[in-house]
Amino acid sequence: MDTSRLLRTTGTVIAAAGLLLSGCTSGGSGEPGAAAASLPSAPPSPDAAALRPYYAQELTWRDCGVPGFQCSTMKAPLDYANPGSGQDVDIAVSRRTATGPGKRLGSLVVNPGGPGGSGIGYLQAYAGIGYPAAVRARYDMVSFDPRGVERSSPVECLSGPAMDKYTQVDQTPDDAAERAELVTAFKEFARACEAKSGRVLPHVSTVDAARDMDLLRGVLGDQKLNYVGASYGTLLGATYADLFPDRVGRLVLDGAMDPARPALELNRDQTEGFETAFTSFAKDCAKQPDCPLGKGDPDAVAARLKEFFRKLDAQPVASGDPDRPLGEALATTGVIAALYDESAWPQLREALSSAMNGDGSGLLSLADSYYEREADGKYANLMFANAAVNCLDQPAAFTGPEAVDTALPSFEKASPVFGAGLAWAALNCTYWPVKATGKAKELTAKGAAPIVVVGTTRDPATPYKWAQALAGQLESGTLLTYDGDGHTAYGRGSECIDTAINRYLLEGKAPQDGKKC
Repeated sequence: MDTSRLLRTTGTVIAAAGLLLSGCTSGGSGEPGAAAASLPSAPPSPDAAALRPYYAQELTWRDCGVPGFQCSTMKAPLDYANPGSGQDVDIAVSRRTATGPGKRLGSLVVNPGGPGGSGIGYLQAYAGIGYPAAVRARYDMVSFDPRGVERSSPVECLSGPAMDKYTQVDQTPDDAAERAELVTAFKEFARACEAKSGRVLPHVSTVDAARDMDLLRGVLGDQKLNYVGASYGTLLGATYADLFPDRVGRLVLDGAMDPARPALELNRDQTEGFETAFTSFAKDCAKQPDCPLGKGDPDAVAARLKEFFRKLDAQPVASGDPDRPLGEALATTGVIAALYDESAWPQLREALSSAMNGDGSGLLSLADSYYEREADGKYANLMFANAAVNCLDQPAAFTGPEAVDTALPSFEKASPVFGAGLAWAALNCTYWPVKATGKAKELTAKGAAPIVVVGTTRDPATPYKWAQALAGQLESGTLLTYDGDGHTAYGRGSECIDTAINRYLLEGKAPQDGKKC
């Protein structure tokens, strides 16, 4: 999620991009929906005969075209329940080797979130060059595009022009015709994914990705997995720990999700999270001379934004793209995109001011960054992979439009501004062509080494209570709290947070449970 790559390059946040997706649409990262995982009781042993060749493979590293980084491709079984079928998926991997000085500590695998965020993009644009020098000196920095994502047997769905139309569909339907249009859009999206990606759709769950991550650990030659996951990456990391507790090295789960909460609750919680973030923005905006939403308390500011959205619903404004005027749907996405990181607040004020004066290009740019739409009209597969993983990880939030009607009051209570749109966005998994294989479930990782769970008190995408919940579920979980705004905490300017995490990664000393920064 970024604007002109703003958030992504600061490193706050491909992770962020991720989870709005999860929170907004699916039954489970706004762009829509959040996910939880279901875990089989006994994962196949990596020593099983059919899996042995996968763990024995050797990676051939090559130049990536990005200075300092190498790339490779790892084979993984398409279906872990039938690894001897001969059907594989390609998992793209990248690394930057430890720079020294100091004794090498192995590999540090990083994941930016999503689901659907490119780990390789995150590594090469931020983690591999922006993580603390002391960490990069001692670890090979490694990431991968999870199965279904970008370079790894990607899920494909709509064409660029079709996605342009999809992102403009009204997600606050006012009548039967608009409801039918929204349902049709979700069904067409699902059908396109099935038509283009039917082979991989049943096999892109978080559990599948966690097993790939253990395969990567083995192929890299590490006895234990050292890992930093942000946003949805915390669910991936916690799932790994629950599946392979004896292989847990140093795990940091930053901007944590709660795997025990079903999709409906996750979406409603995230709706509340964006309201919290907007309240922080509104308080700040009212103090600024260029605040386009005026003065007054946050409720008054919110009311003005909601009225602006209502006007756009009735009459979109020009955006510089005649095929994509700024209507309510794109404007809402643009605002939500900027709420991931308080450093984007000045840009949001400017974009809102321009839109209120008839120029929607700024908010459109924010929305495009959220959807990973390039200037040439092509989209990354973030939205496609996001839906595919979320809809597989647990049952849909809603059974149909009538169920949304029932839940609307609770969503609008959670957020008067965003509630209705986020509730309707969570309808998308209802029409998914593959039945969910997972369900909400506590993850305990019994017997694992200490795991650091990080929560930000006013995180918009992963509410703080999720971090509290995950730290409580994990047998060895220790909670580290950042009292602040924005999505995730590591590398965002808190010396207290960074010092605690760096010490854990470099020395293995987890911060005291309950430490606050």
